Amino acid sequence: MKTVSLRGRVTLTAALVSGIVLVLVAVLVHGLFGVVMTRSENTVLTDRAQLAKQLSQQGVSPEELVSRVDTHSVRVRLVLTDGHTYGSLANRLSEDSSTKNRVVKLTGPGTLNDARLTLQIDTPLLARVQSRLGLLLILATTGAIAVIVVGLWFLVRRALAPLDTMTRLARDIAHGHLGRRLNPSRTDTELGRTAAAFDEMLDALEGALRDTAAAESRARASEQQIRVFVGDAAHELRTPITGVRSLAEAVFQQPADTDPEDRQRMLLLLVRETQRAGRLVDDLLDLARIDAGLHLRREPVELRALVETHLDRMRMLHPHTEFQLTGAPVTIHIDAERITQILTNLLANACQAMKDHGTVTVDIRESGGGTVELTVTDTGPGIPAADRDRIFDRLVRLDHARDNRPDGSGLGLAIARGLARAHGGDLTCPAPGTTGAVFVLRLPTEARV
Repeated sequence: MKTVSLRGRVTLTAALVSGIVLVLVAVLVHGLFGVVMTRSENTVLTDRAQLAKQLSQQGVSPEELVSRVDTHSVRVRLVLTDGHTYGSLANRLSEDSSTKNRVVKLTGPGTLNDARLTLQIDTPLLARVQSRLGLLLILATTGAIAVIVVGLWFLVRRALAPLDTMTRLARDIAHGHLGRRLNPSRTDTELGRTAAAFDEMLDALEGALRDTAAAESRARASEQQIRVFVGDAAHELRTPITGVRSLAEAVFQQPADTDPEDRQRMLLLLVRETQRAGRLVDDLLDLARIDAGLHLRREPVELRALVETHLDRMRMLHPHTEFQLTGAPVTIHIDAERITQILTNLLANACQAMKDHGTVTVDIRESGGGTVELTVTDTGPGIPAADRDRIFDRLVRLDHARDNRPDGSGLGLAIARGLARAHGGDLTCPAPGTTGAVFVLRLPTEARV
């Protein structure tokens, strides 16, 4: 079913209403003209009759009375008592009941006494006037309706132009041209409010599209990271597992008269390979727990005392490394075991990078805003600027670090950052002031939900 456009419907409706109003006005004007004409006829006949009576009282002649009373619109017939007739009104017309007549009996001196005067309105003349008025009203009404239709057609088109703009914009957006808006200059009109609401809807839709696209992108990136991580983890596990299998086969195939020292050495290597595989599995489990949402056992801990205790342990493990601690005591709500795990990773990395000869400084200070900064600085070779953020990725080991620790998994810093963020803090590697590497652990003093 074919529908008429909004522009056509508005124009047709307005023209129809205007036409009905104009026709009613024309009919009313024509009717009022008839009423006025009727009143005018009575007034004219009354005036003519009064004039005739006055002239009769003055004793004028019949000819003069007829000439003064008879006009273009009023015809008269004067009949004297002796039967003489004067005036332009024929006898048959004076007796016509369909026309408006007025009969007056005159009194006065002379021949006009008791004369009979008939007055009649010129009906054909009035009919022609009324007919011309009706024709004029018809023409005026028709012309007015035509002008209204044409004017409405163009005015409605201009008034509905914002809707056409909205239509074009919607089609452009449907074809992928995002970012365009109507930006109405006025929002205090119906179309202005509609355009503003349309822009708000587009903003919401595009925001949802961006969020969806970003979520899909993150999901794809996460999926890719998982694939890479699983592949790298399998590769890392393959080395110790292969070593364990090879050593186990070698021990099993040793003859009975094998030197006990050789057997002991092979068993020691077997234990080290199993420990390496176990550490890697533990690290993978820690990452899995962090990803799933690590449960922390928070309690008030005096951070300086915790660090001091751990540094005493590190001094026994690395006697050739100097450890320094600065900063005032501060109590924070943390999981002491997990923070110790972070410290172990940072301090062990520093000792490995310096090859157990150098200085490691730990500084504790409150940075404001309810945050404590624990900074670990070493005098080792440092970390290249391009790698200061990459080292926190999973299974990433720098070349010099790999040389120093060939058995490292590359998961330690990733786990340490994950544990820091699980506390509501963070672990970063800013540019050092001089040489060596700097790691900054930021922790909130109070537990954050």
